[in-house]
Amino acid sequence: MMLDVLAFGAHPDDVELFCGGLLSKLKKQGKKVGIIDLTRGEMGTRGTPDIREQEAKEAAKVLNLDVRENAKLEDGNIQVDALSKKVVINFIRKYKPKIILAPYWEDRHPDHVYASRLVSASFFYSGLTRMESEYEAYRPKNLIYYFQHETAKPSFIVDISDEFPTKMNAVKAYKSQFYNPDQEAPNTFISQPEFLDSVENRAKYFGFQIAVEYGEPYFVKSALKIDNIFDIFA
Repeated sequence: MMLDVLAFGAHPDDVELFCGGLLSKLKKQGKKVGIIDLTRGEMGTRGTPDIREQEAKEAAKVLNLDVRENAKLEDGNIQVDALSKKVVINFIRKYKPKIILAPYWEDRHPDHVYASRLVSASFFYSGLTRMESEYEAYRPKNLIYYFQHETAKPSFIVDISDEFPTKMNAVKAYKSQFYNPDQEAPNTFISQPEFLDSVENRAKYFGFQIAVEYGEPYFVKSALKIDNIFDIFA
């Protein structure tokens, strides 16, 4: 299956939290989209890899994803080495997406930083014919970064006002990770009662910047090609 957009995240729930709105919008537009979770989240304080796998499947149903797979790299030890690059390159060549979504390269969580570097390197090397893998060489047209805990000035912000409820339903599929007064588990940064409120407030902040209710920010390194400025600015 060829995809239009393939999003990579270090852990199950990363993509939902930070670009779930865009993926939901793309599905409404008839695009084929998928997620590759690089790890099973086995280093997480709450839940287990098996629980998180089931939660990821539920979230995939909410977003109506065409594809969701797990690369099963080591959580807490994502490397930008030959073996890891080959794993990611295989996913890129297998699904031949037009666009890759990857974490922004600056973040408080080392896994997010190394996930960004790994996907960025694999994006480039996937286009080299002498880079051997299970599939023929292929490079997507664009690599777009989504912000997690750290942000910079976005290249663009997507209006996700209509998609925000779906995004949050996908996030809430990860019941082991977020606030649940009936669950006996150690508290974490994201299990605090206020965390999901902060997700909404963040979306409102970026929505405010483009005069809509909710927004998701994205970044691209290269200049954007525009044929008609009225398509964007008028």
